[in-house]
Amino acid sequence: MTTAVNNALPLLIFAKAPEPGTVKTRLIPTLGEQGACELYTRLLNHTLEQTRGWVGRRYLYCAPDASHPQFADLAHKHCLSLRVQSDGDLGQRMAAALAEFPQGALLIGTDCPVLDCTHLHAAAQALQNHDTAVIPSEDGGYVLIGQRQPNPAPFAGMTWSHARVLTDTQQRLHAAGLTLWLGPTLWDLDEPADLDRLPSDLAAPYSYQ
Repeated sequence: MTTAVNNALPLLIFAKAPEPGTVKTRLIPTLGEQGACELYTRLLNHTLEQTRGWVGRRYLYCAPDASHPQFADLAHKHCLSLRVQSDGDLGQRMAAALAEFPQGALLIGTDCPVLDCTHLHAAAQALQNHDTAVIPSEDGGYVLIGQRQPNPAPFAGMTWSHARVLTDTQQRLHAAGLTLWLGPTLWDLDEPADLDRLPSDLAAPYSYQ
């Protein structure tokens, strides 16, 4: 696979419908349901702006479905293709999304404000020589996973949202004989302690309770 083709890998962006009480739930004790939802919405928009220059096609994978009006607005504004996340846990949903792209894809969420096209290009480049590309997060998980070809090994039967997600993923890839490239470790926003790290343009509209 040539560099030009690999750098045009599709980018799959996982997103939830921005409804108060259902998004950024670990921030609700600090921001309240509405504040957490507003912050989630801003992070979603920020992610789409940060990846606007991606040369491949971008897909917004929506949960629980694609009916929320904001999804249609974002699709129009950012030239996105809307897809619906499958049923199942996070691993099953990620595996199903990646399986739709036999020539490979990159997958991200919306929780990492510093993730941009530079990181996407590095991961896509790495997939020329590796089966899997991962950009770790400081909390022991990851903010990006890419596959040269779909393979369920990193996802099946995984336990999520704990400090050994990356370690467990590495072990599963090794057991399956799949090579791994690790990018630079970034931070994502999950806990109230992370709020102090937000850039001012993301944090300014929110007051802590």
